[in-house]
Amino acid sequence: MVRTVLHAVWIGLTAIMVTRFDANTFFMRFFRDLARSKARRRLYGNKHALVPMLLGLDQPLMDVASSKTKDDEDAEKQMVSLTLEDLASFTGASSIEDDDEYDESNSSPLYLSIMGRIYDVTAGSNFYGPGGQYHSFVGKDATRAFATGCLKEECMVSTLDGLSEKELKEIDRWVELYETHDKYTFVGTLVEDVVDQILELEVDTIEQLEEEEEEVVLV
Repeated sequence: MVRTVLHAVWIGLTAIMVTRFDANTFFMRFFRDLARSKARRRLYGNKHALVPMLLGLDQPLMDVASSKTKDDEDAEKQMVSLTLEDLASFTGASSIEDDDEYDESNSSPLYLSIMGRIYDVTAGSNFYGPGGQYHSFVGKDATRAFATGCLKEECMVSTLDGLSEKELKEIDRWVELYETHDKYTFVGTLVEDVVDQILELEVDTIEQLEEEEEEVVLV
């Protein structure tokens, strides 16, 4: 088993050297899959999930977030609903001025979102807290970054436009991680800002009126 795992890691490292695949993305996904395999063992008794994951041969538990019982759905309705602006305040910022160290007692929780589902990752503050390796994912819906492995600011968005089937499957793997993790918890969903919706409606209405006026002039 250990030999097989080491072989899978070697394949990944070779891919990095040959294709210049981003090393940070490789290790992010490597440790993600370790956590996923641990969860599958804990929840489903699957002791052999790791190797297929490391070789990219696994099928994500795509129904984890969708196969909810009615009680689950009712419970979720009672959870928080945040706009992107609201979510941006859950970044672990300290209430004490000039305090750069994350302290749960005087800092905001650490929330991130993927596919509009919000998770509390405060338990992983060493990774997700200020200064942590994954802090850039916190306080936003970074679905596209999870899919592509791109950690640039312009990738930290929710849009799925142009993603490949392989990248969409990566999203499912990340959702599985957060849904089944023993320390991270689902806390609610993202909703659109009502003000933004009204403004968009007004813009659409104005554009429609302008088009109608142009048609009248042409007639």
